[in-house]
Formats: sequence, structure tokens, C-alpha cells
Amino acid sequence: MKIHILISGRVQMVGFRFFTRMHAKKLNLSGFIKNLSNGKVEALFIGKKENINKILELCKKGPLFAKVTNIEILKDNPEFDNEEFEVLF
Repeated sequence: MKIHILISGRVQMVGFRFFTRMHAKKLNLSGFIKNLSNGKVEALFIGKKENINKILELCKKGPLFAKVTNIEILKDNPEFDNEEFEVLF
């Protein structure tokens, strides 16, 4: 399964990408996460459905200083063929 999302709120400069990468690796997910210039965070998760559901629940809360206001599921699914979960800059 693959899901492409945008996360809104106070999600930059709070360790959100590294929090997500840590949990994605524990859940054996591949994909990426990156900050966008509009203040949102973009993420792509690839893996088992139950693990994607778990990471989505974690993304709704984020790390300690984050405040997630919205998660938007995008219809497009970018190509990604790496087996790791990466933080993109």
C-alpha cells in the first residue's frame, strides 16, 4: 500500500521529520518526508496497510512541540523506489 499526504499546523522546526522517520523505520515503511516552503510537511509512506495506519495515527499527534491541524490525503502517488525511509531536504 502507498499513501501520499500533506500535514499542516506547527510541523516545521519541531522535529517532525525525524520523529516520523524513526517511527517509519520501526514499522518497516519506505518513502520520504520533507518540509515544504508553505510551512506544510509532505510525506509518502509505502508498506503494509496496518503499518501505514499506525504511522498516520502518529502523524496526527507528531512530536512533543508539534500541533497538527490537518492531514490531507493526496490522490497522486509519486514514484519512489528506495527501500528506506528518507528525510528529504
